[in-house]
Amino acid sequence: MTTFTALTTLSGHKAATALGDAMEGLRPEPTGVGVSEVEDGSDVWELGGYFVELPDEVGLALLAAAFGAKPFAVSELPEVDWVAKVRRDLAPVVAGRFFVYGSHDADKVPDDVVPLAIDAALAFGTGHHGTTQGCLMALDRLATGGFVGKNVADIGCGTAVLAMAAVKIWPEFAAIASDIDQIAVDTASANVVLNGLEGRIHCVTCAGFDHSAIKAKAPFDLVFANILKGPLIALAPDMAEAVARGGYVILSGILNTQADEVLAIYQALGFGLDDRLELGEWTTLSLIRTG
Repeated sequence: MTTFTALTTLSGHKAATALGDAMEGLRPEPTGVGVSEVEDGSDVWELGGYFVELPDEVGLALLAAAFGAKPFAVSELPEVDWVAKVRRDLAPVVAGRFFVYGSHDADKVPDDVVPLAIDAALAFGTGHHGTTQGCLMALDRLATGGFVGKNVADIGCGTAVLAMAAVKIWPEFAAIASDIDQIAVDTASANVVLNGLEGRIHCVTCAGFDHSAIKAKAPFDLVFANILKGPLIALAPDMAEAVARGGYVILSGILNTQADEVLAIYQALGFGLDDRLELGEWTTLSLIRTG
């Protein structure tokens, strides 16, 4: 099926949200509209609409002018099975002791690694992004130093690759994984089964720590949160309550230019810097709860 995208940028979250709402009234109507912030501190927002018919370009032009957005760029997308293509194109990733691979590369798994099977799907966390790699490398460093995570949470889990990595190296313990997106939670649950970890990871749908199952397991001695700067900052007070004294948090989804701001907020809430890792443009922070 042929699909089309209509993409633009504009300043301000309020204006971007309003433009997204206005797009819903177009005919033909979009099958979906997405709004996201450009993570560079500029307060510029990207807005995209997805259509199964050629969108009304005159209507889009009028909306762009009305809301002060740049002209929409309309593109036709080729008919591609993107998940199948990603599965073919993604090579296995090594991050410390961890070997992240798709099931199509099962014959390439070395003997001396901790294998994590992650098939490409509609959730973040195949191990190829610098943020996920950074978290896995941070976990490897903690474990090599003798730390044992007896009570682990993976907040904003995506594919649950981080929760699975933890329970694979500490097989006597379990973990809980959460995501606000039901598709991600379904993907995480499928990956738990794919890796033979049924009963070891409980996957729940919620924002942050806001679930009875998570609250019942707190305080945690290790929490992963591979999200973005804004949600990490918003999550900081809850993180301070959910992590045990002497426990660790591994934070990522942070641009290098944002790391100092995130670190300062967590330090003010009783966390100390344990390690800082940069991979490309992304920073992973390992913090310890001292306060």
